[in-house]
Amino acid sequence: MSGTTRVPPPSVTAADPLLEWRPEFPTLEATLHFASHTLGAMPRGVEEELARYARTWAARGIRAWNEGWFTLPTELGDLLAGILNAAPGSVSMHENVTVAQAVALSAVDFRPPRNRLVCTAEDFPSMLYLYEGLARRGAEVVRVVPAEGRTVREADVLAAIDERTAVVAVSHVLFRTAQVIDVAGIARRARAAGALTLVDAYQAVGTVPVDVQALEIDLLTGGSVKWLCGGPGAGYLYVSPRAAVLLEPALTGWMAHESPFDFDPGQMRRHAGARRFWTGTRGIPAFAAARPGYRIVAEIGVRAIREKSLRQTARMIRRAEELGFRVVSPREPERRGGTVVLDVPHAGRVCEALLAQDVLLDHRPGVGLRLAPHFYTRDDEVDAVMERVREEVQRAQGPRG
Repeated sequence: MSGTTRVPPPSVTAADPLLEWRPEFPTLEATLHFASHTLGAMPRGVEEELARYARTWAARGIRAWNEGWFTLPTELGDLLAGILNAAPGSVSMHENVTVAQAVALSAVDFRPPRNRLVCTAEDFPSMLYLYEGLARRGAEVVRVVPAEGRTVREADVLAAIDERTAVVAVSHVLFRTAQVIDVAGIARRARAAGALTLVDAYQAVGTVPVDVQALEIDLLTGGSVKWLCGGPGAGYLYVSPRAAVLLEPALTGWMAHESPFDFDPGQMRRHAGARRFWTGTRGIPAFAAARPGYRIVAEIGVRAIREKSLRQTARMIRRAEELGFRVVSPREPERRGGTVVLDVPHAGRVCEALLAQDVLLDHRPGVGLRLAPHFYTRDDEVDAVMERVREEVQRAQGPRG
């Protein structure tokens, strides 16, 4: 750890070793932070990373490209590869998940008869909008409809995959309910049918262990805003070695060229590694800001984060049941991501009131409040946030009698 202040007492860190990292996140001292599923707390090191970027630009100018800027996305991708148990050189950095998926899907030929993209109606809207646009290229988008309670049944996804399927695009953890999807089973069925698997792991990576080699998936995307505490502007794309040799993205750019600074106007000659999936000029400030969070998550290890997350989310669920709140997220540990979703009366108004009191959480129409502890959360904060929710629900309902 670097530059830590206000170190927790030894008695606290002995009971919960992950709290040793808490001083790296200054915002935790002023808020009840339960929003890591939507915007993770900023690591202390981000400020210095951005200051270094500004100093480098000012002092080195164009020379900065050869003195770290050009290699930064590759270094960051390899840091992520370690978290994903992916091979070095298999993760490319992008502006966001939508761009990352668009790059991957631009390499897919959606001509009949293999022109289907199978997804679910519970995938993140940005992905659904992207898939909808693929219809212009001949894609037939098949949305698997969830069961009651917005539950996606893997059997329904499997049933939608056939010899007409080109891509199966699913979320690892659903953003509304925090349901964990059995990606491995879906990937097996997709492979048997000759289809690619594209996984949106934004709500998984950093809180749910993701091993791309064990899952045997072809493509995976995610981003830094949430559990990785990397802030906006840094999405990523993993491409398996098997898929990488088959895919030639139509959405590309000069930095995907094997020698971009040759400025060759001839036919595209793609880089052999992850850079083949790059587009244009890289967003260096956002990538610099993402680095401290990635390093912390990599050092802690996602399995340790997952163990704590399951314990604290179970504690929240028990308290919610005591208070009579309907829990939307799965109760089964293996089916639950890092978020607890509560269907409470006047959820939008309750969320707005709590945000005004520096209680950080969010609200999604149709499901209610979303709250997420993370590795830096204390147990007493879990109890405190549930009490604050209870108070605001009562206030929103008004006096009774």
